[in-house]
Amino acid sequence: DLASLQAKLDKQRQEYAKRPRIRTLTSVSTKASYDAKYLHDWSTKIEQVGNRNYPGEALNRRITGQLRLSVTINPDGSVYEVKVLQSSGQRILDDAAKQIVRLASPFASFPPEIRKQVDRLQIIRTWNFEITGNQTSVTTQAN
Repeated sequence: DLASLQAKLDKQRQEYAKRPRIRTLTSVSTKASYDAKYLHDWSTKIEQVGNRNYPGEALNRRITGQLRLSVTINPDGSVYEVKVLQSSGQRILDDAAKQIVRLASPFASFPPEIRKQVDRLQIIRTWNFEITGNQTSVTTQAN
């Protein structure tokens, strides 16, 4: 029985070691300059793509709102996963945020300092879809 338990424990350790190392980037967690730069560049790209792709139906119906989104990125800059953590209450905006991520990808590859520490980055941001007069904006901010 002891050998069986030891084998089971060894297998669990091996499986645990194979799990991807994921770091979550928020404004608070970006202590290293390379984390802060990656998050800044990611946000800038998202906002540029978002501002060019504000959902037409939402604009016509003057729909605005805020949602929380989690985007997990692979080391090559491709998107691993996109999840709505807190809905805006407007499906059109939730879907638009996910579409903006797809349109903006791929993102920059991880710099060596990040690549040697993690296998994936998770970026959690609050997204704001706003209309002011005839102007639309999509912005992201820390939670």
